[in-house]
Amino acid sequence: MSKYALKSRAGWQFAAAVAGMALSGCGMGPGQLIVAPGAYDAYHCNDLVNTWNWLNGRERELSANMSRASQGGGGSVIGALAYGTDYQAVLTQKKMVQQEAAEKNCELVHSFQSDQTLR
Repeated sequence: MSKYALKSRAGWQFAAAVAGMALSGCGMGPGQLIVAPGAYDAYHCNDLVNTWNWLNGRERELSANMSRASQGGGGSVIGALAYGTDYQAVLTQKKMVQQEAAEKNCELVHSFQSDQTLR
């Protein structure tokens, strides 16, 4: 290998190492780089439930799009590039909504209870 090729390869390895450390620090996932901390602090329980339902729908939509994209040749890479960032952001937002709902003692999924006993 030429000196230039070795320097170029070392540069790429260094850049990859720095990017890996930046993404792995402080327990952050890739989606947390997109979502602002405290984004749901001012939300009330009804707002959290509505947001939770919307995020679940968006997750299903993105998952279906990634699944459809992966059916073609090289589609999984294209699907990950096209939808992966949004998908990770949605998962991160869901975690944040869950945490905020737990802090406020909100039920994101209503549990229905019957006043009838089984016979």
